[in-house]
Amino acid sequence: VYVANSGTGGSNYTGFRLAAAGRLWPIPGSTVTLPDGAQPGDVLFNATGSKLAGTRVGTSMIDSFTVRRDGRLTAAPGSPFAAQGLGPFGSEFRPTNPDQLFVSNAHNVGTGSGTVSAFRVSANAALTPIGSSPFPDLQTAPCWVEISPNGRFLFTVNTASGTISRYAIHRSGVLSLLGSTPVKATGGVGAVDARLSPDGRFLYVDESKAGAVGVFAVHGGQLAELGSSPVSLPTGATPAGIVVS
Repeated sequence: VYVANSGTGGSNYTGFRLAAAGRLWPIPGSTVTLPDGAQPGDVLFNATGSKLAGTRVGTSMIDSFTVRRDGRLTAAPGSPFAAQGLGPFGSEFRPTNPDQLFVSNAHNVGTGSGTVSAFRVSANAALTPIGSSPFPDLQTAPCWVEISPNGRFLFTVNTASGTISRYAIHRSGVLSLLGSTPVKATGGVGAVDARLSPDGRFLYVDESKAGAVGVFAVHGGQLAELGSSPVSLPTGATPAGIVVS
């Protein structure tokens, strides 16, 4: 397990071993120190656990590592890599290809300037862009990224537009924009995190500004918000993340 810690004098990635009953034990020597202002966002493993990536939202960089047998990290040659847009935020490895990484660029300046980058991850964890990456989503502030279990579709929540962009993922990792689906509650503005159900049939969206959870049926690369959506949370709730088991 790796955690991204953000703060002046304490920004880093730190590793833990997951033991019985869910207990965490720190891995000696695992901490990777980051500069102040890095504002690390997402940190994640690929499906085989052989690579780890992390985003530096504040300085628009992407860290990429190979994972050693003892759980410690080895930085890729050239890491950290310059992102292809401002504020790289959400990221996800393709479930069906552990050597493809997708990253949303949330802080590009201007309405409708959001993009999603696609990278090929080499054996030593170096990143190279795929095709004509980054791929526009014609929306504003794409944040978290979710990829269908079959690896064919990518969804990203546009916090400032109140929409969810939908892409088809080609075998090579090239993205084709299918369109954007509005989020109902308060125009959807303020929606942040999103997670697919394990079977890929439903997408759950954290509508932080509205204090609710939106629920969408997934049909390939299409989304349809359920009539019962959004589901309100207790008064005063300001959810920041979501997970689905």
